[in-house]
Amino acid sequence: MRETPHMLEGPCGPLEALYLPVPNARGMALLCHPNPVQGGTMLNKVVSTLQRTARDAGYSTLRFNYRGVGSSAGSHDMAQGEVDDAEAMADWLRAQHADLPLSVLGFSFGGFVAATLAGRIEARGQALDKLIMVAPAVMRLDADVRLPQQGSLTLIQPEQDEVIDPALVYAWSEALPRPHELLKVAECGHFFHGKLTDLKELVSARL
Repeated sequence: MRETPHMLEGPCGPLEALYLPVPNARGMALLCHPNPVQGGTMLNKVVSTLQRTARDAGYSTLRFNYRGVGSSAGSHDMAQGEVDDAEAMADWLRAQHADLPLSVLGFSFGGFVAATLAGRIEARGQALDKLIMVAPAVMRLDADVRLPQQGSLTLIQPEQDEVIDPALVYAWSEALPRPHELLKVAECGHFFHGKLTDLKELVSARL
């Protein structure tokens, strides 16, 4: 099964996306990529690993480029604009599979986007099945960001992360009042060099 390219309407113009509907899917997964200013795109190898993991677990998947990335219209916002983009993509995905539960997965800056989007979805009265944040940029999550209270929440943090300080993620996890799981990946840097198989196993077990 191969993803098909789409140009989907976003808040500030068309957004480049890759969509894969899985026959008899048991869920749908939206994937949010890392920092666009630092070269992050939907083709990032960690995002690609998350997409394949969700596909193999029986999820229809959608990944996309934020505004100003690749062929997507607009320019970087590095804040709520990317969350607006993700919200538009979640709405599109839900329209394709209205009967399936939605999960959101994000890597690095995409972890901030995924978490903020997840809170918005729940605030709208819609259910979110799972939120998976991989090496998430928790420092971008202001105190006023509302996280979802329902569904499962998993944090996966490399212990030798050179981009996101692991201590920040651990402290954020410790202060988080809602139930969640924190998984630490030993001898692993931010981009999971040599550890993508470990990441796939951790995520697969939680989808």
